[in-house]
Amino acid sequence: MANSISTTTPAERLQELGNAKVWRLLLKYSLPAVVGTVVMAVYNIIDSIVIGHAINDPNVVSGIAVTFPVMNLGTALGMLIGAGAATRVSIVMGQDNKRQAEVILGNSVQLTVLIGITYISLFAIFITPILKIFGASPNSLPYAREFMLWILPGMVLMNLTFSYNNIMRATGYPGKAMYTNLIGAGLNAVLAPLFLFGFKWGIKGAAIATDISMLVTSFFVMSHFFRKDVTLHFVRGTFKFDWKVIRAILYIGMSPFLINVAGASINAIVNNSLYHYGGDDAIASVVVFNRFVTIFVMIVIGICQGMQPILGYNYGSGRHDRLFGTLRLAIICGVCVTSVGSLLGALNPRFIASMFMQDEAQIVCAINCLRITTLTFWMVGFQIVGTNFFQSLGKAGRAVFLSLTRQVIFMIPMLLILPPRLGLDGVWACYPICDFVAAGVTAFMLTIQIRKIKRNKFEIAR
Repeated sequence: MANSISTTTPAERLQELGNAKVWRLLLKYSLPAVVGTVVMAVYNIIDSIVIGHAINDPNVVSGIAVTFPVMNLGTALGMLIGAGAATRVSIVMGQDNKRQAEVILGNSVQLTVLIGITYISLFAIFITPILKIFGASPNSLPYAREFMLWILPGMVLMNLTFSYNNIMRATGYPGKAMYTNLIGAGLNAVLAPLFLFGFKWGIKGAAIATDISMLVTSFFVMSHFFRKDVTLHFVRGTFKFDWKVIRAILYIGMSPFLINVAGASINAIVNNSLYHYGGDDAIASVVVFNRFVTIFVMIVIGICQGMQPILGYNYGSGRHDRLFGTLRLAIICGVCVTSVGSLLGALNPRFIASMFMQDEAQIVCAINCLRITTLTFWMVGFQIVGTNFFQSLGKAGRAVFLSLTRQVIFMIPMLLILPPRLGLDGVWACYPICDFVAAGVTAFMLTIQIRKIKRNKFEIAR
C-alpha cells in the first residue's frame, strides 16, 4: 500500500475515486481507516485496562467512567471541524474545485486551535462541577479529576490529529492516515504501562502517556500538509477566515458533533440513574460496555470514513450508480461487524469484564450489563452507515436527526419509563430497545433519499 501511494500522482488518486471498482476502493480506503479508528480506540482501552489493574481500588474504574462523557465533549468539538472539512473537501474535489479545497484546509486549522483552546480553558476552570454533573461520586471524583486535569492539554492535539487525519484520507492517502494512528497507539501502549507500573505515577501516568502520544501523532499529521507534492497542502492566502466556508464546514460537521454531545448528555443521565439503582459498581460496568462496543463501533466508523470520500466524490460528479453500490457494500460490512459484537457480548461476558476490573461484585454487574445491552447491537452497524451516508452527501440536517434518534429522542423517554419499573435492568434494557427503533427509522429515511436521488439523477450537493 505504501508503494502504491508513493508511485501514484495526486490526479490519479482523485480519478480512481470515480473509476476504480467500488469494492476495491472501499477496501483500499476503509482498511486503513478501520485500523486507524481501532487504534484510536485502543488509546482509551489501554488506559482503562492498565489503570484497572495497576491501581488496586474499585473506585478508580468508576472514576474513569465519568471522564468518558467529558472527553466526548472535546472529541465532539474536534469532529465539528474535522468531519465537516473532510466531507466538503471530498465534494469540491469531485467538482474539480481545488482552490476551494485549499481554502477549507486553511480555515480548518485555525478553527480547530481556536475552539480547542476555548473549551480546554473552560474545562480546566469548571472541571469539578462538570464531573459531578456526569455522575462522579465522592469516592470516584478524586480519580476522575486528576485524570482530566492531566489529559486536558493533549486534547487540542487530539482534535488536530482527528481533523487532519480525515482530510488526509479524503484526499487520497488512506495508508498514511493509518500509519499516523499506529504511531500514536504504539507509543501509548509502551508509555502507559511504563508510567503506571514502572514510575508509579498513578492515574496521571496514563494521561501523560496519552498527551505525549498525541503530540507525536499531531506533528506527523500536520507535517504532511506542508509538503507541496501531496494532493492538497497549505497555500498562502487561504488562512484568512472565509465565513461562507466556515458555515459549510460547521453545517456538515454538526452531525457528528451533535452525536457526541448527545452521547455525553445521555451518559450524564445514565450515570446518575446507574448510581441511583446500582451505585459505583453499576457505573463501573459502563466502562466495560463502552470499551467493548467501542471496538466494533470504531470498525464501522472506519468503514464509513473509507466510504465518505468515495460517496462525496461520486455524488459531486453525478455517478449515482457507484454511490448506491458503495452504500450497499458498506451496510453489509457494518452489520457483519456489529453482529460479531452481539455474539461475543452474549457468549463470553465474564472474560470481557475481567479484562477491565478485578473486583468480583463489579464483574458480576458488568456481566449482566453486557448480556442485556448487546441484544440488538447487531443493528447498530446499519444505523451508523445510514447516518454517515447522509453526512457524506452534505445532508447534515437528516444526519443530525438520525444521530439524535438513538441517543436522545428514544433514549431519554426509555430512561424515564423503564428504570422506575425494572430497576438497574431497566437502565440496561434502554439500549437494545433504542437500537432497534433507531435502525427502523434509518431504514425508512434511507429508502426515501434513495428514491429521491433516482428521480433526480442530476441532484447536486447543496
